[in-house]
Amino acid sequence: HPSYYHRNSIQQLELPQRKAALIVPAFETLHYRLTFPKSKAELLSMLDMGSLYTFRYHVWPKGHAPTDYAKWRTATVPYRVAWQPDFEPYVVVRRDCPRYDQRFVGFGWNKVSHIMELDAQEYELLVLPNAFMIHMPHAPSFDISKFRLSAGYRGCLQTLREEFHQDLSRRYGAAALKYLTAERSL
Repeated sequence: HPSYYHRNSIQQLELPQRKAALIVPAFETLHYRLTFPKSKAELLSMLDMGSLYTFRYHVWPKGHAPTDYAKWRTATVPYRVAWQPDFEPYVVVRRDCPRYDQRFVGFGWNKVSHIMELDAQEYELLVLPNAFMIHMPHAPSFDISKFRLSAGYRGCLQTLREEFHQDLSRRYGAAALKYLTAERSL
């Protein structure tokens, strides 16, 4: 049972005493109906048959690539991954973790900025070896449509990203340079 597994992981990893973000590997299906896999083995089989994909593999692989799905396939214990630009995993964190930055509402950069903040505060990014989630297809959101169709929306998002980088630099000093450098090299 997923919630039992997560609770168990939280206890075993001593999450209440540790700064860690537990990453739940994300997958997706293009089918509107799916028999949800009951185990990791079943999920891997569906992945190999092509009825599941790693999340956003076709459109935005950078968002979840640092999860290291090849390693996850055979992992039996949680493993640490490093922050990379545009990483936006789904995470389980303590309640007292940094909150999402409220500048990023709608579509764009909410999860990315949150993971950057966690990384800046030296949270360990730990992938859970037996956890997974599956994104089901749905109609595009109003906000993603605005992002795609409006140069103004994209321009505002870029301004907010720059502001966010400046704030990280003020709060974390030289340690935050890696985020700015990564952003400029993209």
